[in-house]
Amino acid sequence: MHKVEIPAASVARIMARRGTMHVFDSIDPARTAHIVVDLQNGFMAPGAPVEVPVAREIVPNVNRISAALRAAGGLVVYIQNTFDAETLSSWSNYFNVFSTPARRELVSACFTPGNEGHELWPGLDVLEGDLKVRKSRYGAFVQGASELHAILQARGIDTVIITGTATNVCCESTARDAMMMNYKVLFVSDGTATFSDEEHNATLGIMAMCFADVVSTDEMVALIAAKPALAQAAE
Repeated sequence: MHKVEIPAASVARIMARRGTMHVFDSIDPARTAHIVVDLQNGFMAPGAPVEVPVAREIVPNVNRISAALRAAGGLVVYIQNTFDAETLSSWSNYFNVFSTPARRELVSACFTPGNEGHELWPGLDVLEGDLKVRKSRYGAFVQGASELHAILQARGIDTVIITGTATNVCCESTARDAMMMNYKVLFVSDGTATFSDEEHNATLGIMAMCFADVVSTDEMVALIAAKPALAQAAE
């Protein structure tokens, strides 16, 4: 598990800006979706093309959040990183510049539907009623990447919980766009994983500053269990 430590400089700026690390003191679980980002064999299996070893360690926390949210009437969505011929063409600058040809072939093959690397990690508690959504970019909300936004809007979702891998790539990209599309975003510090503590914590600082409420699994489960402020006021 990552040693979570939001950079001191980020904490200082956050406290000067708003006086608190947290921004959401309540959520409506029925209008909340747990977005589990890219916890697939291609990122998690030992020796996989894009193995993130810490990602295997966060699975119990991810499952715990999913169970709590389901019990409270919320939605669980598993995002699957997906590459096909159209992706390789429409996102050619990424594939042609940021990878060698050999690496491009290895990774694109891994995340092609039907291949083992594309499948969800078997340790995830995927239940009936959960959704699976394929995405073709780092962020699930960027235009053309997936159907996630339309799915959530049709269900009245206004809050998203982000877990998965990699913290500083697909999780961060998804969280940034979600916030700018006016979702409330909760980013789970011990429910996300990447290649090093340094990369992980740098993203936590960025998220906490401008894009999300950074919370632990314990805090997230407690927030799900608490009644929304409006419900309390109505009693």
